[in-house]
Amino acid sequence: MKIKFAPLSVPLQRRLQMASVLQWVFSFLCLAQCCTAVFIALFFTRFWLVSALYAAWWFLDREKPSKGGRRIHSIRNSVVWRYMRDYFPITLVKTAELDPRQNYLMGFHPHGVLAAGAFLNFCTEASGISTLFPGITPHLMMLSLWFRIPFFRDYLMSGGLVSSDKESASYVLRKPEGGNMLVIIVGGAQEALDARPGSYTLLLKNRKGFVRLAIEHGTPLVPIFSFGENDLFEQVRNPKGSWLRCLQHRLQQIMGISLPLFHARGIFQYSFGLVPHRRPICTVVGKPIPVQRKHRPSNEEVDQVHQKYLKELSKLFEEHKAKYNVPEDRHLEFI
Repeated sequence: MKIKFAPLSVPLQRRLQMASVLQWVFSFLCLAQCCTAVFIALFFTRFWLVSALYAAWWFLDREKPSKGGRRIHSIRNSVVWRYMRDYFPITLVKTAELDPRQNYLMGFHPHGVLAAGAFLNFCTEASGISTLFPGITPHLMMLSLWFRIPFFRDYLMSGGLVSSDKESASYVLRKPEGGNMLVIIVGGAQEALDARPGSYTLLLKNRKGFVRLAIEHGTPLVPIFSFGENDLFEQVRNPKGSWLRCLQHRLQQIMGISLPLFHARGIFQYSFGLVPHRRPICTVVGKPIPVQRKHRPSNEEVDQVHQKYLKELSKLFEEHKAKYNVPEDRHLEFI
């Protein structure tokens, strides 16, 4: 006999959606600092052994973020992510089949402020990635800095995140059995400084390392554009050349992460706060671009594939922009 539960009321669903988004924002803004503080504080309590044992485990496990990570399916399948999906909402769209016998290198655009679409689509099962691409295991790259934080590193790896270095990328792409997708947010932290509603500027013109990596492994390139990614937050005006932009660039050079000054709505009001706007995100996965394998490609060969990638990304954007309320006269700009 099956027990049927009554559906949740709309107000309760909205509260749960808000709570899920708040924990996600908190995890990126505060959780890393909290984990570090707890790790240090425990050494000065009777629970010091917890931190001591973790420190030993951390040392033994230090290479794991560069060796494919350690995903935990129960966390990836948590109901929390489904509530977060429904808050915006977020959807994942497939335009072509992917062969599970191959590995793929995917370029995700744009970064946005907190990369909500990249995280939910590729680090959770909320949008049904395993159903859309059966036999394919996603790996999203993240700055190596975050994997140096105790406890937080394990939380990141549980979703399928791996460190953003060449060793980590090569480990995933050279797996002979195939069935792996390596997702790189190509614009990175610097692109986040230009993330604001209505912006279609991508930091991609001179970013060719991911293309060289694909050629070296003979891995097909797949462009991804996430419509609505830049619409979640407003950002303090920081035009190039301004004192704020110079300060942000300087801090990025020192710490490796950018610090966009963003705001959106609050929990109980819509005028100001750090809660993202409730605006739809649709992440469209393009068609694979075949790449000829070459151990040491020349600059000319890399440029040729890079230009093809830019063309396919622009084509993907133009074919789908009308569906997601992008004005006809708006086009991608590569800087």
